[in-house]
Amino acid sequence: MPARGLTGSNNSERRRALRLHGTIARDIGVRIVSGRIAAGRVLNGEIAASERLKVSRTAYREAVRILAAKGLIESRPKLGTRVSEPRRWHLLDPDVISWIFTGIPDERLLHGLFELRTIVEPAAAALAAEKRTAEQLQALRRALDEMAASTLAAEEGRRADRNFHSILLEASGNPFLASLESGVAAAVSWTTVFKQRNRPLPRDPLPDHERVYEAVASRDAPRTAGHDPECGQLTSCSSCKAPVGRQPQTA
Repeated sequence: MPARGLTGSNNSERRRALRLHGTIARDIGVRIVSGRIAAGRVLNGEIAASERLKVSRTAYREAVRILAAKGLIESRPKLGTRVSEPRRWHLLDPDVISWIFTGIPDERLLHGLFELRTIVEPAAAALAAEKRTAEQLQALRRALDEMAASTLAAEEGRRADRNFHSILLEASGNPFLASLESGVAAAVSWTTVFKQRNRPLPRDPLPDHERVYEAVASRDAPRTAGHDPECGQLTSCSSCKAPVGRQPQTA
C-alpha cells in the first residue's frame, strides 16, 4: 500500500509538471505565432527567461523542447535559441493551430488554412465516395445527426463536425490524407469558433454536409466536387482582417 501511494504521488507531480511545461510553451508559442516575437529573434537566456516567467530552469528547458518539436524555435551551439521562420513551423500541429486562434489570426495564415482545406477536403470526400466502408458511412450519419441535434453553436455540435471531417479523411483510404486528421480536426474546430466570435454563422452549414454525405453514400465521387468545408467568404470578410503594425518583442 505505501508503495502504491508513493506511485500515485509521483504521477500527480508528473502531471503538474507537464501542465506547467505546457503553459510556458503556450505563453511563448502564442507570442511567436502572433508575431510579437519575430522570426530570427534570439530568446532570452535560460536563467533570464525562467526568472521572468517565475519558473524553474528545468520547466523552462522542457517548454523549449516542446516548442522546438513543433518547429517554432531552433537551438544552435554558440548561437542560442532563435525563433524559426514560419515556413519551418508545424502549422498543422493542433497546439500550434490553437495558439494561432488565441487572438486574431494573422490574415496570411488564416487564408492559407482555408486554402489548404479547400484543396484537401474535396479530394478526400471524392476518394471516400469510392472507398468508404459501411461502418464509416454509418459514422458519418451519426455525426450529421449529432450536428443537427446540437448545432455548431454548442460544443457537442462542433465535436460532431470535427468527427465528420475526420471520418471523411479516414474513409479516403489514403494513409497520407488520414494522417492529416488531427490537424484538420483542429482547423475545423477553431475556424468554426472564430467565425462565430462576433455573430452567429451567416448560414447553416448542415445542408452542405448532407450533400457530401449523400454523394459519399451513393458512391458518386463527381458530386463531391462542390464540397465546401464551411470556408465561404471568410478570408475576404472585413471583420476577419488581422490587425497590422504589431511590434515584435523578445522573450
